[in-house]
Order: sequence, then C-alpha cells, then structure tokens
Amino acid sequence: MSAFFDRLNDVSSPRIGLGCMNLSNGYGQHVPETEALRVLEEAFDMGYRHFDTATLYGGTANERLLGLALKTKRRQLFLASKCGMALDAETGKRVINGRPNTLRRQCEESLARLKTDHLDIYYLHRLDRNVPIQESVGALGRLVDEGKIGAVGLSEISAETLRKGNAEYSVAAVQSEYSLWTRNPEIALKQACAELDIALVAFSPLGRGFLTGSVQENTLWASGDMRAGMPRFSKENLPHNLSLLADFNAHAARLGMSSAQLALAWLKAQGRHIVPIPGTCSVAHLRENLLAETIVLDDATVTQLNGMMLPEQVAGARYNDSQQGDIDTEEFPIERH
Repeated sequence: MSAFFDRLNDVSSPRIGLGCMNLSNGYGQHVPETEALRVLEEAFDMGYRHFDTATLYGGTANERLLGLALKTKRRQLFLASKCGMALDAETGKRVINGRPNTLRRQCEESLARLKTDHLDIYYLHRLDRNVPIQESVGALGRLVDEGKIGAVGLSEISAETLRKGNAEYSVAAVQSEYSLWTRNPEIALKQACAELDIALVAFSPLGRGFLTGSVQENTLWASGDMRAGMPRFSKENLPHNLSLLADFNAHAARLGMSSAQLALAWLKAQGRHIVPIPGTCSVAHLRENLLAETIVLDDATVTQLNGMMLPEQVAGARYNDSQQGDIDTEEFPIERH
C-alpha cells in the first residue's frame, strides 16, 4: 500500500493510532502538563506508535507537548501533524490559509515545537477555498522532496478535491471523521481512497465519546467543549440519538467487549486501508482501545452493525452551519442546511 503504511510498518505500529488533540483542547477539560505527559508515556509503553497532532490544537500547545514527550523516541514512532489552520495570535480566531509560503512557515515552526527534523506525514488541515488545492498540495510535495516531511496528507476534503490534489502530487493519507454514526466517507471518499491506494485515517472513531456511552441526556458541556455547538448533541436531538445505542451496546455485551472496542473493530472491518485514531485522556481507555487491535468481527456481525445508526436514523447534522462552512467533505442530503 501507500508510503503511509510503509512507514507504519517500519515502526511496527498497531493499526490503531492515537489522536492527541484532547490532551490540549476540544472537549472542555484541562489536562495538566504532567498528566498529559504521563498519558503519552503510557501510550508509547503499551504499544502505540502513531501519534497525531496539529498546529491548531491548543494554539500550538499540543505540538509542544508531543515534542517534550516523544523527542527521545522519535525514530521509534510515526509522527503526524497538520498545517493550514491556526489560531490568530491577536483575535484567537481560527484562520484557514493554504498558501504555499504559509504552509512552509508552519512546517518549520511545527518541526521546532516537535523537536524533530522531519514529520512522517503532514496534512493540509482544511481546504483554503481561496487557494487551488493543487497549489497547497504542490507546496507540501516540495517539503517531501526536501526531506522535511515523509508524505502529503489532506483532511476533511471531498473525493473530487482528493483526486485533484493527488494529480498534483501523490497523497498518502486523508483524514475524515468516520464512525458507526458518521458515515460521510461512505458517500465517495472511502471508495476514492481505496482506488488510489490512499490510507483513510478515521478521526473521532468513537463518535466524540457518544459511542462509548459517556454522553448522557443530562451531560453539562464544559466551557470550550466543541460538542455543545454540534446539532446531534443538542438537547433536542441527543435523547433520540441515545435511543439508537441500545442495540449497539447489547451487541458489545453479547460479544464480551466494550462499546468502544466494538466501534473500533467495526471500523477496521470496513477496509484494510482504514486507520482509526481515537483520542483519550485516560490511560485505562488507551489500553481498552488498543485491545481492539486483536478483535476480528465475523461477517454476520459486521452486516448487523452496518445497518445501525444510518444517516437517516441519526437526528441532527454532524456540524453546525459555521463549522460546515470550513470543510469540503461530502454531506448526506439530510444534513444539508
């Protein structure tokens, strides 16, 4: 398969990686640096080798954290980061900028924060609609040629955009939200990745905690928790969506595994080019998630799960209007605003 999998194999990485965002921001909790460093150390010790971060996460704090935690282990791991979306230093607002000079500058800054001379893959975090995708991908390709990054990645893009970018320079992986209750990649992106021999890296494979049962009707969203602004987590839609979990949880119990493990096993069954990167701040959950590496579901179970939480059954869109405006991913008709 692609250079992405070649490098994962070089470091003997499990199929399941670690999304590191929520150690710095995203879901409202504050993780002290000493605790976050301990989580990353434990993750490495138990076998994780694929660590995913971004310039945006924590306003560069997440990259600094990984730089501290993993600098002595650099040759033993697969390190991924993202560019093209950052917080403005003055306003604190997210800025999407895919211009070549911006991507090059952000790459140099990411390398310094991560205390390394190269990244295994560097993703364009969001499509800049003011910059042709060919220009952004071409700039990343030049960074590959210079040895600063090992491969080009894209995030939250459509199959059409992927094909345009890949024609400019070979794309090794695409990140997209993909889980049992978020099937958007199945519209076109999943098939395009398979055809082009490109890895599909599934972020939020546990449905932002929804599929683990950690979200309840009486959940109070902490300040800064992005789920508070997502329609399917709203007080109007969440009760209905929680009712969809009963059959799924029953399946997990019957199979003797946690709901999180079943969700990850289902994703792995969707194709050998799919790589889940669940995130967590809990060492216990790190271990639980990694155990899904050895789970292989039979065809009958996969078929049953495929029929659960279909897009037409889930209440609410994945993103609100503002969030959806920042991405290029295909939507189901029921999600369109």
